[in-house]
Amino acid sequence: MITMEHICKSYKIAKRNAGLKEACKSFFHRDYEEIHALKDVSFTIQDGEMVGYIGPNGAGKSSTIKILSGILTPDAGTCLINGKIPWKNRIQHVREIGVVFGQRSQLWWDVPVIDSFELLKDIYSIPDHTYRSNLDELTERLNLGDLLRSPVRQLSLGQRMRCEVAASLLHSPKILFLDEPTIGLDAVSKLAVRDFIRNQNEIHGTTVILTTHDMQDIEALTKRIILIGKGQILLDGSFSDITKGNPHIDETLAELYRSYDI
Repeated sequence: MITMEHICKSYKIAKRNAGLKEACKSFFHRDYEEIHALKDVSFTIQDGEMVGYIGPNGAGKSSTIKILSGILTPDAGTCLINGKIPWKNRIQHVREIGVVFGQRSQLWWDVPVIDSFELLKDIYSIPDHTYRSNLDELTERLNLGDLLRSPVRQLSLGQRMRCEVAASLLHSPKILFLDEPTIGLDAVSKLAVRDFIRNQNEIHGTTVILTTHDMQDIEALTKRIILIGKGQILLDGSFSDITKGNPHIDETLAELYRSYDI
């Protein structure tokens, strides 16, 4: 189970005006602006749930995922995932989670995909029989047979994302964090990734947290939606709570953003 209570996170960002003079001044004195990425964020997600975590750019979605995965330490608040604090019990925690960042890669660019998988096997200390079983299942269900011996840099975006999803599941995680997993994918690749994620949840009971701007991903995969804006949870409910029967999903969501002034 995932529990976040009163999580807060702020960043300091250096600001300066354009020009050589301003650049020189910044060597001796810098002005900083404090950005409140998360403000008193609280929610609970049960085992086996598939939750859509949505909001506009800069709302705090990625910061939340990074705290849940142990990459960031919050300024205040508590977070427990299966009894562990992500940023304090990180080694034990990462063995139970898989993470896919749509704009980041965990595969090595110049080597064949299978070499990256073998390295991840050693990093996570995956037993040989578990690794072989998971690799065979993922290769079949994601249609990776022709891709494993190709360097990552020679794959299309859709092919690479299928390999990224497989890489995040080699160690049989209980929880899967997906941050924009279908960004830039064509229709066929999107459908393949959605079907696989849905089956992963149904067959293995994997808990899934999905952040995306593509409401078709949300509609296809999740029943519960958490809306965040300006670092605060604004809505926690079902897909119908957002669409309210309107078939034009994107327009409805844009209107919802305007109503919350986010």
